[in-house]
Amino acid sequence: MALDATVQPVKLRSVTTEHRIARYSLIILSLVFLLLILLLPLTAVFVEAFRKGAGPFITALGDAETFSAIRLTLIVAGISVPLNLAFGVAAAWAIAKFEFKGKAFLTTLIDLPFSVSPVISGLVFVLLFGANTYLGQWLSANSIKILFAVPGLVLATMFVTFPFVARELIPLMQEQGTADEEAALSLGASGWQTFWYVTLPNIKWGLLYGVLLCNARAMGEFGAVSVVSGHIRGQTNTMPLQVEILYNEYNFTGAFAVATLLALLALVTLVLKTLLEMRYSAEISASRRH
Repeated sequence: MALDATVQPVKLRSVTTEHRIARYSLIILSLVFLLLILLLPLTAVFVEAFRKGAGPFITALGDAETFSAIRLTLIVAGISVPLNLAFGVAAAWAIAKFEFKGKAFLTTLIDLPFSVSPVISGLVFVLLFGANTYLGQWLSANSIKILFAVPGLVLATMFVTFPFVARELIPLMQEQGTADEEAALSLGASGWQTFWYVTLPNIKWGLLYGVLLCNARAMGEFGAVSVVSGHIRGQTNTMPLQVEILYNEYNFTGAFAVATLLALLALVTLVLKTLLEMRYSAEISASRRH
């Protein structure tokens, strides 16, 4: 049967050729949403912090309890982030490079903190190390303090942040496969040499991105550390907890001064995240051209 010459091919319309009104309406709606939910509250934090001038702002940050909260936040993040880094690399290596029973279950466990409330995760450690538990009584008898001390804060922070590094590396390492590692091993490289000179350069941007997100969450975590901290002034209060205490005491300048540090951390994280994405995209484009 001859093809009818009057039949015209169907011209597919691209999704980017929507009517101008629809496109601009979506753009305006997105900008209004960001303005109301993100930019205005963020601006309000800085305005309230400097409402009485720079002097009271600096004085509030120099308060002994506030300085202790800042120092404790850095200590907790400085311990939990490297430990989660080691766990994330090991877990991603095992899941992406090897086949073993329970692999899917391990992946599910890594995602568990995303679905559990931080308050519940903190409560888990209270039920585990509390004074009325067998483990808590043994720790107390041996003068080992977990709850209402730095170890409890570190454990709670690690629980809510350990998926970040692993979840960034697992899909990246799965996409890269094992060809490079197998080639290195066939040429006589040891396992450590293979990781250091082959695997690590291939995952460096994803690794940095995961560490960045992990650190931001660790320093801004509230729910889990609130349960295990005991709110001991000058000892177990991190920056988010200090903001709550100062605000409840109507010390608005002090509360917003500490909040600006957390807001600046979020902004720095956003800038670094963008730079890492740009650098990674540029590296991928360069490798494809060659």
